Amino acid sequence: MALRLKVIAGIIGLLFLSHFLAGCRAPARRPAAEEPTISLYVNQTGEVKRLKIEEYLPGVVAAEMEPTWPLNALAAQAIIARTFTMKKIQEGGVKAHGTDASTSVEEFQAYDPARVNDSVRRAVEMTRGQVIKYKGNYINAWFYASGGSRTAASAVEGLNFHQEPAPYIQSVPDPGMAITTPENKSWTATFSTAEVAAAVRKVTGQDPGPITSVSIAAKGPSGRATQIKVGKLTVDAPALRLALGNDRLRSTMLTGITAGDGRVTFKGEGYGHGVGMSQWGAKALAEQGKSPQEIIKYFFKDVELVKAW
Repeated sequence: MALRLKVIAGIIGLLFLSHFLAGCRAPARRPAAEEPTISLYVNQTGEVKRLKIEEYLPGVVAAEMEPTWPLNALAAQAIIARTFTMKKIQEGGVKAHGTDASTSVEEFQAYDPARVNDSVRRAVEMTRGQVIKYKGNYINAWFYASGGSRTAASAVEGLNFHQEPAPYIQSVPDPGMAITTPENKSWTATFSTAEVAAAVRKVTGQDPGPITSVSIAAKGPSGRATQIKVGKLTVDAPALRLALGNDRLRSTMLTGITAGDGRVTFKGEGYGHGVGMSQWGAKALAEQGKSPQEIIKYFFKDVELVKAW
């Protein structure tokens, strides 16, 4: 009997000790993911560099946004650039070079380390590892210079993008309209009818015939043109903009079109496709004291900012 009592007491003691130690143990933490090392094709030299993503990002932010702009605007751009990079790598990177990224804005995104200053470095450092996700997946982190009076209501409206749903895109007033440059508030672009006809052929593969009239055939919820009637053909507006040159036809937020005397004149506002974050809007919100995270959540709805590493 005495032996049995000793055994029971010993078991109780071990259980108590185990419970006590468990109570003192630090809670289990999921280990943080390691910062990715990426391969970067340098288009100017043909060299392939390997560098940490946080070393790569300052060159992107400095190339995509004016480096003298407010810190929180630069930080929002850093979160955008980091998310863009991770999603593109997930989708296979730059297949033409077999690398994760390249320095070409056409292939990947702009990159100019010569423009990096202390503000850009700080913007990247203060958002280290932060990416934007929607229901656990990286978003398409679209941005542009100026949305005019409102941003696009969807990726379909602004970009005719159908590859995957983007329910996190929403139409909001662009606070940058109050502070942006005059040419973003109101612009005029004139093309010869030959230029317009060539652009239509490039988009549709068909000849529009004599161009005596050009008009907006359909608009999206934000007021952007989604279809433009040129002569006898109706053309996708975002595609026509690209074919005419997106630096000349600054946006599809058109306020008027006239045709005559061998010319077509477009009037509009904003600069860029209007989907996602307006850079001038980010600048305005930063000047109002908004955080980088608040800036992101103003332009993208129902998204989560996640620290990936």
